[in-house]
Amino acid sequence: MSDDDEPRGARYVRYLWLAYLGSLVFQPAFDPDAGPLDWVLVGVLVALFLPLYLAVTRPRSDRAVLVLAGAMALLGLVGSLVNSGASVFVIYAAAAVAYLEPVRRALTAIGGLLGVLLLMLVVSPAPMPWRFLALAPAFVFTVVVGAVNVVDAERGRTRRRLRRADAEIERLAALAERERIGRDLHDLLGHTLSVVVVKVELAGRLVPLDAERAAAEVHDIEQIAREALGEVRTAVAGYRAGGLDAELARAHRALTAAGVDVDVDVELPALPAAHESVLALAVRECVTNVVRHAAATAARIDGALDGGTAVLEVTDDGRGADGPEGAGLTGMRERVSALGGAVDVTVADGTRVRVELPLAASPPVPRTPTGPAAAVEP
Repeated sequence: MSDDDEPRGARYVRYLWLAYLGSLVFQPAFDPDAGPLDWVLVGVLVALFLPLYLAVTRPRSDRAVLVLAGAMALLGLVGSLVNSGASVFVIYAAAAVAYLEPVRRALTAIGGLLGVLLLMLVVSPAPMPWRFLALAPAFVFTVVVGAVNVVDAERGRTRRRLRRADAEIERLAALAERERIGRDLHDLLGHTLSVVVVKVELAGRLVPLDAERAAAEVHDIEQIAREALGEVRTAVAGYRAGGLDAELARAHRALTAAGVDVDVDVELPALPAAHESVLALAVRECVTNVVRHAAATAARIDGALDGGTAVLEVTDDGRGADGPEGAGLTGMRERVSALGGAVDVTVADGTRVRVELPLAASPPVPRTPTGPAAAVEP
């Protein structure tokens, strides 16, 4: 009968149900042979019942509910020997056991209470047919109240399961968002800081040799830092700026600054925003790895449409890697996989990263191919 999820005002409704104890007064009120003792017995029955009722309406274990409901039914059985209205105690017991779990246990308990009513029908001292007329409402209301409360209990359990499911969904969504932010910050700042480090080292070497070139590199570092700041702001807002063309331009500039000869041959049509963003981040991650780890002298970025699949390849002649994949490559795989694509990494006389990203069934809109000349535009 207790439900932690009931509205605050509903918890007081349980006290209104005590009005049905009025059935105990019918017999002494309408029986011409009733005397003061019958009224005293009504008071005794109510006094014995109230603690049981108040206890069972508080959150209890199923075992405690069964014990309290059994005590109510026993009180009703004994009380029916002196007052046929005591059968109301069985109805209260049915309302309590209806909240047992699972539902089968609740229905079994209600069936047991109906058995108690049958026993009352046998032992009641009232003559027939008055005995049957007195207990018939108890049979009806035990079934009705028990069934209604079983449905209410199941509805309450369903609400609780839905709330737990909603809470779990929110928790998983927050976890996924934290992982997404971590991947995005790695891709945004990892690449940019790698370029900044390379250019700072280059500027430091140029200061005693070519001050004008060193100043140009410092100016370029400033521009890269400003672009990174803008990208972080747009990432926080949930957007990506620049697209694949801009990323290819940054890649060409970063590789050139690191002393890597780069050839860009990307001929892709206009892609959906999500696909273009994934490919742009793939280019960024690959170029970051070339600048940081590959010790390469040459690199190549190729892109083309193969049937309904956009294919992007980044290759270099560096030393490759034989350890576990880092967070950047793992994040790339997750993003590509989310769009139904695949990432293949081959290490042999350098490294080749191949990204295959299937497109939607509708044909993409042609755009001006992106080649080396376009890539070097700032």
